[in-house]
Parts: sequence; C-alpha cells; structure tokens
Amino acid sequence: MKTLKNIDKDWTLFLDRDGVINVRPVNNYVKNIAEFIFIEGVPEAIKTLNNIFKYTFIVTNQGGINKELMTEQNLAEIHGFMTEQLIKNSAKVDDIFFCPFRAEENHFLRKPNPGMALQAKKKYPDIQFKKSVMVGDSMSDMMFGKKLKMLTVFISPDIKEARQYPRLIDYSFKTLSEFQNTLVDSLYPGHN
Repeated sequence: MKTLKNIDKDWTLFLDRDGVINVRPVNNYVKNIAEFIFIEGVPEAIKTLNNIFKYTFIVTNQGGINKELMTEQNLAEIHGFMTEQLIKNSAKVDDIFFCPFRAEENHFLRKPNPGMALQAKKKYPDIQFKKSVMVGDSMSDMMFGKKLKMLTVFISPDIKEARQYPRLIDYSFKTLSEFQNTLVDSLYPGHN
C-alpha cells in the first residue's frame, strides 16, 4: 500500500470542497458567499499542505447548477471569496474544477467518474495520478481516487463509515487539519 511517507514535492493534492474545506449544508448546496463557511483550521491546513505538494486542486460536484438552484456565476463568486480568504492566510489552490451536472445525468465529469482529474491532467501535464492524493468526504470521492490509482483519504467524524469500505479508503481522518498534522508527523518525525 502507498504510505504517507512516500509523499514529496512531485505529488498532487486533490480536494473535494463541501465537507472538506467548507461546512456542507444538510441536503442543500452552498449557493452564495453568505452560505460558505470554512471548517475550522482549513486555511492553515491548506497553507501547510501547499508546502508539501506540487499542486493543490479542488474537484467538486456542483449539481445545484443544473438543478437551477444556483448559476455558474454564483459558483464563481463563492470560489472567488474562498480563494481570497485562503490568500489572506498565505494559502492557495492552484485550480478549481467543477461539474454542474446532476447525479442522474451520470456525466463523465461528475465524480466518481474521472473527468475532472483528466481535465486537470490536460491543463497540468506533469500530474501523475499514482503520485496523487484524493481527499473527500463521500464514497464517490474515494471511487474517483481509486479509479485513477490515487491514495485516498476519507474525511468523516464517523470512523465506522470508513471501516465499511476498506478497499476504497486508504486513510481516514475527522478533518483536513487532522490529515495535515498526521502527514507532517509522518514526513518529518520529531519536527516539533
């Protein structure tokens, strides 16, 4: 199994958005800036992860667009706000890929399908999927990562859920910050 100890500056980090970076609204979508709330510690975690990985990308299903609950312009404003807040914390995302299609449309871009990763690879040809980590809070994120032979990191407060899918999940953490702390500890033992 790939371990966290193998990760170096050749690696790429793929992050899901809702539930990993920001609070996921229950049975809803983040439709405007007012509804976008960072999960505690995320900007600081991304800042540290930027120093470990070559690239940091967001890959996010946003079916609310095709459900006409929001527009691509709304999404661009949300991502603009998110990016500004990250920059204020000396953190960055190199690029954001999104899928506007609903689950029932089963579009190639929608996770668990690999379309957004292939978009990233086309734009950044030096990405190696076998040297990539997918961090997400749903099984579609984990399936997306596994289809591309990525290392998968599941974010969930519920450890039982992670144990149900051992083939899909390489590591499980409660938060992105917890993943970042463990990664730093495994790469730089005794760093404190």
